Amino acid sequence: MKLYNFFRSGTSHRLRIALNLKGLQTQYVAVDLRTEQHLKDEFKAVNPQMLVPALEVHGKVLIQSPAIIEWLEETHPTPALLPGNADDRAHVRALAAIVGCDIHPINNRRILEYLRKQLGASEDAVNAWCATWISDGFDAFEALLAADSQRGDFCFGNAPTLADVYLVPQVESARRFKVDMQRWPRMAAVDAACARLDAFRLAAPALQPDAA
Repeated sequence: MKLYNFFRSGTSHRLRIALNLKGLQTQYVAVDLRTEQHLKDEFKAVNPQMLVPALEVHGKVLIQSPAIIEWLEETHPTPALLPGNADDRAHVRALAAIVGCDIHPINNRRILEYLRKQLGASEDAVNAWCATWISDGFDAFEALLAADSQRGDFCFGNAPTLADVYLVPQVESARRFKVDMQRWPRMAAVDAACARLDAFRLAAPALQPDAA
């Protein structure tokens, strides 16, 4: 498997975690968003959407991190990232969707570059934009964790699930945009629990070969 990704990309980060949890090794191919390598013809031939991550496997290229992670869950079901019960799966998917649908898409690089270049937003304004939507989503995420009286060390139960895979990169992003995690103690505790696992620790942006 060949993984096209960027060390600081939240979607790449979550896919690296999922791959690590599944015990799968990949060839790391760095796509430097800072130099707009993703917009060049070479990468467009890999992924016409010109976004990371992309996973090349068995001669095919899979795109979009939610689809790739679902593919991993179907093709490499152990260890499972989703609970066995349908209601519990819906709950875990909802937690993941708070990040994947409501926080990350409006805070990703191309949106922030538009704010900077087309709308003339300052870095303080960009940080405030990010903090607003991160905080809104995190408030809801924290409330859902608080309502689960049987929750273990992770977002659901005592082992990582899809929810943790999505949460940890978003916490990393929150800190980069100077958002104080003390407001969400349960989420901070989950992040700390995940950090003790190699699957999460080794996926961290700072440990990737293209980190600078």
